[in-house]
Amino acid sequence: MHTDLAPEYQNSADGQAAAAILRKCVHCGFCTATCPTYQLLGDELDGPRGRIYLMKAVLEGATPTRKTQAHLDRCLTCRSCESTCPSGVHYGELLDIGRKLVEAKVPRPLGEQALRWALKEGIPSPLFAPAMKLGQLVRPLLPAALKAKVPAKQDAGTWPSTVHARKVLLLAGCVQPAMAPNINSATARVLDAAGVQCLIAPKAGCCGAVKFHLNDQQGGKAQMRANIEAWWPYVQDGVEAIIMNASGCGVTVKEYGHLLKDEPLYAAKAARISALTKDLSEWLPELSERLSGKLDARSVAQAGAMAFHPPCSLQHGQQLRGGVEKHLQALGFDIKVTGAEAHLCCGSAGTYSVINPDLAYQLRDRKLGQLQATFAGSAPDLIVSANMGCIMHLQSGTSTPVRHWVEVLDEALAQAN
Repeated sequence: MHTDLAPEYQNSADGQAAAAILRKCVHCGFCTATCPTYQLLGDELDGPRGRIYLMKAVLEGATPTRKTQAHLDRCLTCRSCESTCPSGVHYGELLDIGRKLVEAKVPRPLGEQALRWALKEGIPSPLFAPAMKLGQLVRPLLPAALKAKVPAKQDAGTWPSTVHARKVLLLAGCVQPAMAPNINSATARVLDAAGVQCLIAPKAGCCGAVKFHLNDQQGGKAQMRANIEAWWPYVQDGVEAIIMNASGCGVTVKEYGHLLKDEPLYAAKAARISALTKDLSEWLPELSERLSGKLDARSVAQAGAMAFHPPCSLQHGQQLRGGVEKHLQALGFDIKVTGAEAHLCCGSAGTYSVINPDLAYQLRDRKLGQLQATFAGSAPDLIVSANMGCIMHLQSGTSTPVRHWVEVLDEALAQAN
């Protein structure tokens, strides 16, 4: 797709990057078939191809409007279109550029500004954890909409104390320790059972995704640089990998090298960090081999029928598919991916469920309907996923327990000891 950049963008890095991405687009429309918002709304401008035309127009000098902004806002950034696109269009990167350019020209109402500021500043803040504890104390008194965002207090269990020669870094994250601390400790225990020690850099915080995708790209990059500085001494000491058990964080950290490629002080370090970053499921081939004789068979059976929801950040962002269910099946678990619409987003999408709740809850209920039909004739006993945002969002719409798959594996190991 040829683009005649407006003078203000001709010599800018964003303009050049966007033009290069647009050149790959042949406007075939395959992407609309796998776009969640197009499936719900049926509007060309709420699908990837339509949004690409909107962004192209802005880059060529058209004046964006609130309508332009609304269509871009409604994108979940699930990147399902990237998995479908036969031309390899980097739609997610283009959307980040387009949103930033539109944001600079289209003022938001004060209410929207306040909500977005609260999300980008509040979620990564040190005050998030005490605020969540307070919310959990008064959870029974909260209205249903707010109660759905505040999970019941979770016991994290014990962190293993064994020192192993093999070591990996684990990103604690900004939200997960407060909302679902057992995911991190379960990860540490599972890796410990396989002879690998989990380390956490105390000064590492939010991966940067929250701010970056809320158009505070400089703020997001500042958090990325801070993480690199926090991790670098461990990298120099020879950690094998940086393990991500939240696929949303994982896809962002894997892109540090690209996002910071033009920063002389950080480009090489960022590339190294991205190369070391692995989703926990990428270690499952080794883990399943090392743990196969250590699981409690009764606990594995008691886990019951599990429906796996692969997060968009895992299957589209990181292009990782099939690993979780394949290796958990090899360990004896009864786990399946739904045969219908497994590629579609559940509606969580970072802060999307807060900013666009109507669409988010429609997608949630659609996803839950497909997950409940995974096992012919009966509902699953458990829904498992690989990203905390998806887990919390799905749990808000069902009485079926929704958990991270590593917690189920951890319980089977615990029962065997």
